[in-house]
Amino acid sequence: MPKRSQGVSLSFLMLDSSRGTGPLHRRLYERLREAILSGTLAPRSRLPSTRTLARELGFSRGTVEEAFAQLDAEGFLERRVGSGSLVALPEHARAPRSAPARGGAPRARGDGLSRRGRRMAGDVLPAEARDVRPFTPCLPALELFPAKAWARAVARQARALVPERMLYGEPEGFRPLREAIAAHLGPARGVRCDWRQVLVFSSTQQALDLTARLLLDEGDGVWLEEPGYLGARVAFESAGARLHPVPVDARGLQVDTGRTRAPRARLAYVTPSHQYPLGVTMSLPRRLALLEHARASGMWVLEDDYDSEFRYATRPLAAIQGMDAAGRVLYAGTFNKVMFPSLRLAFLVVPPGLVESFTAARASTEGHPPTLPQAAMADFMDSGHYVTHLRHMRQVYSERRDALLDALRREGNPSLRPGAAEAGMHVTAFLASGCEDLALVERTDARRLGARRLSPLYLGRKREQGLVLGFSGASPAGLRTAVRELVPLLS
Repeated sequence: MPKRSQGVSLSFLMLDSSRGTGPLHRRLYERLREAILSGTLAPRSRLPSTRTLARELGFSRGTVEEAFAQLDAEGFLERRVGSGSLVALPEHARAPRSAPARGGAPRARGDGLSRRGRRMAGDVLPAEARDVRPFTPCLPALELFPAKAWARAVARQARALVPERMLYGEPEGFRPLREAIAAHLGPARGVRCDWRQVLVFSSTQQALDLTARLLLDEGDGVWLEEPGYLGARVAFESAGARLHPVPVDARGLQVDTGRTRAPRARLAYVTPSHQYPLGVTMSLPRRLALLEHARASGMWVLEDDYDSEFRYATRPLAAIQGMDAAGRVLYAGTFNKVMFPSLRLAFLVVPPGLVESFTAARASTEGHPPTLPQAAMADFMDSGHYVTHLRHMRQVYSERRDALLDALRREGNPSLRPGAAEAGMHVTAFLASGCEDLALVERTDARRLGARRLSPLYLGRKREQGLVLGFSGASPAGLRTAVRELVPLLS
């Protein structure tokens, strides 16, 4: 007479051999393992023999035998000849069915995290665009990217992938790329640096995060442009900094206001050549005032030069870093907005006295950036394709900016007033009093227009309402169509 399980119902083991993924014996093993861990099969309960269970489930005996053998090897079953198989997992080793006690596994978002962890988890940046929408800010003209030239650069470097390049790379980045970056920044941006001061990152955000970790202690003050880039706010808040919003007007950051509000701030984050999101340029007197305050107070200045190579009325303005004689400015830039977003290459130029510390910290966080895309980027720059692409895109984006501004003027809706548009890849348009950008962006999202809200970019209580409208990623015709779809949503 075959042995039966002692009061144990095995109906939950019924599997359809024609459905599911993976071998049948593996799926049976997983069902039994989960039942033991959850307590559905109690400790010391007896299971049927493999012959009996195979007959009841309609499986081959070999299938059941393989599942039992794996459970036995892992200590879930105790198998005895002539006595069948017993659940071997003791009560205290089972997965708990109730909520964990204090100090156990987290029950909800934020439980068990450090203070820094809670800040990081609580500050969520808007999702990056994963499709092309006409008003997405800072999206390159992907359809015009010289893909063939880039593919040739990648192929050349892939063919040159000798064993030495397959080892761990330098934490600062691939030397030929760092040399190419330094050589480009001098004449193009007025940056004064040696290639040894250049560190390669996957994004500006990563560079901001490492800078915050290295230069800020809990409670240190930081000047933030008001309104300003949300990613910078997240990086410095996560580091436990005390944020001080400093207003931006037509001449850029109000340095005197910053000195009054937080004279002992440890760091100032600025986008002086093309302020995000307002698009204004910091005047020369204010640049000099910022550098003088940094020298006198020991404050660091982090200059984010994210898209200022695209300037349309005049040549691109020189960076603040090139005017810094005291070694207080860190300069951040990115290829992801000039080339394409999935490239994931950015850089940070640090003062000579910080190179060793930043290199050590870079090694202890990510180790080193991937070598192959860096090598391809260095090849692309050395071959002259990068400068040619920049020059072409400057002309294309100028035409697209004009098309957007012309369309906004032609529609003539007084509820939407464009701001500064001398440079960059976006225009901020202010809404008339009484209009709210939250409801408006919800409507534009339904039309897949890609506009961003202005109001969340303010840290203080006074918040302007408006839209951040990108123009670089859509054709002139596409922008005109998008404006015609946008304007009726304003009413």
